[in-house]
Amino acid sequence: MGLLYSFFITLFDWLLPVIGLLSPKLKLFATGRADVFKQLEKIFPVRKPVLWLHCASLGEYEQGVPVMEALKKQYPDYLLLVTFFSPSGYEVKKKNSLADVTVYLPVDTKTNAKKFVQLINPTIAVFVKYDFWPNYFAVLHKNAVPIVMVSAAFREDQVFFKWYGGFLRNSLKNVKHFFVQDVSSQKLLENIGFSNVTISGDTRFDRVSHQIEMDNRIDFISEFIGERLCIVIGSSWPEDEDVFIDFVNDYSDQICFIIAPHEIKDANIRSLQNKLTTTSVLFSEMGNKNLQEYQVFIMNTIGYLSRVYSYANIAYVGGAMGTSGLHNILEPATFGIPIIIGKNFDDFREAKQLQKLAGLFSIHTALEFSDVVHKLVVNKKFREQTGMISGHFINSNTGATDMIAVYLIDQLNQIKE
Repeated sequence: MGLLYSFFITLFDWLLPVIGLLSPKLKLFATGRADVFKQLEKIFPVRKPVLWLHCASLGEYEQGVPVMEALKKQYPDYLLLVTFFSPSGYEVKKKNSLADVTVYLPVDTKTNAKKFVQLINPTIAVFVKYDFWPNYFAVLHKNAVPIVMVSAAFREDQVFFKWYGGFLRNSLKNVKHFFVQDVSSQKLLENIGFSNVTISGDTRFDRVSHQIEMDNRIDFISEFIGERLCIVIGSSWPEDEDVFIDFVNDYSDQICFIIAPHEIKDANIRSLQNKLTTTSVLFSEMGNKNLQEYQVFIMNTIGYLSRVYSYANIAYVGGAMGTSGLHNILEPATFGIPIIIGKNFDDFREAKQLQKLAGLFSIHTALEFSDVVHKLVVNKKFREQTGMISGHFINSNTGATDMIAVYLIDQLNQIKE
């Protein structure tokens, strides 16, 4: 299995220039890695100790933020290196202010892993959630670099727990400690012989819980809403539009809507506007307009959604009507509001938990969407009680970062000694 992995991962690395021709995303994946070592050779070696944190994509980066903040506070003189696997994470966060250096992770060949680890010489390596790279793990272990998995989530259908998964199970032996999200993950690891496991929960709860303490005011959103009830539709896809558009058109004379599509290309925005029969205004075109005259505000921009949720009375979070994946429900939940999502969320633990607590509603059709939202609109007590469940759900699940930070700081102090 190990030989097959090395063969195919090396072949994949060789074929990257060709693979990059297949789609714009794969082009970013390929070209972004083309000069990673050149970038790093201009910076490394450094005299500072290096903390390395790896994220698969944007969601894992958000999970890593509280950990990075804790480490930077404790060790301001260390250099923080952040790596990404996916373009959707790197392209959004390549200029983040937390990390000193942000790059793509070179493909997990033995040659790349050895060269990368020797070049950056990390003091510790933190991997977020579920990116497991056998060659990197082996080289880190050989160089006595502790590997710590944080906010890790394991499922029974993963290859580690199959009869043929011995190679990848062995790679997990290189991990110093696992901080997992839940009891199920802990038991799965224990069943294959791992005892170096702590249930910490998910650091995303700590991340979003801090949002409520920030200044979330947005003047133009306040102006738009006025005294109206507001429904925020976040990170929506065309499949989501199919279930909410009729309700928006029918109800817009009573309440207002803020729609933040996941993809803000002009064609997508035009398509959304064409479906609307009520008045709408774009962020990019609001100028000096009287925003109170419009029923729908379309956020064809990025960077505002987490604050916009603070204005919502009800939130619909997109992604689960199709197969693109449910977006972040924790951001609106932290503001204590009811959450509505689509039907495909089996792999999203937090959504299933909040649904069981009755703070979240899953809908399958436009009719179900209308029924749920209508009830939340007309029944203020029901709406507020449901929102309280969401807010409590966030507050009762914080604390993972402190647990992880204590461990990491102890490890780093031992290394310093």
